[in-house]
Amino acid sequence: MKALVLALLLLPAAALADAASDMASVVNGFYGAYSGFHPSDGIPDAKGRAKYSPFISPALEALLSDGDRAEARFAKANKDSPPLIEGDLFTSNFEGATAYRVETCSASGRRGSCAVMLTYDPGKTNNAKDKPFSWTDTVYLVQTPAGWRVDDIGYGGTWDFGNKGKMSDTLKSAIADAGN
Repeated sequence: MKALVLALLLLPAAALADAASDMASVVNGFYGAYSGFHPSDGIPDAKGRAKYSPFISPALEALLSDGDRAEARFAKANKDSPPLIEGDLFTSNFEGATAYRVETCSASGRRGSCAVMLTYDPGKTNNAKDKPFSWTDTVYLVQTPAGWRVDDIGYGGTWDFGNKGKMSDTLKSAIADAGN
């Protein structure tokens, strides 16, 4: 009987550990796709979204697709205007990240999050005289029938001109700014 009680007590802890491991694997896949065609610039088109598809939720896929269509409408209506979203959408830093490390992940029901330490090293891009810097963004996940998927990103950068809030809010604002 004691063994059964102990097993029942350990079961939730094992499930949480499995969820954290599964979430970390998805986030690593997402940033692996991100690293494969960095620098990211604005809202990814269909080809760009295809690289993220195995790692993102249906809701994020739809939001990115809506953002891409809004960007196309805006560009057509405003020929000499910059895009709605310039720079990196997937991190706090306009220039993006040159390295990442998934830190802790935790789940609560069908939702979860992972802290991700991101680094931008200008020497790996175009400006070797500046020093690398790091920050932590939060990746929000949702459990889907296909498993854990990235659903949003919380920007954690604290500098003045970095992305703020959540990526979904940035996309919704861009879609609204594009008009019909």
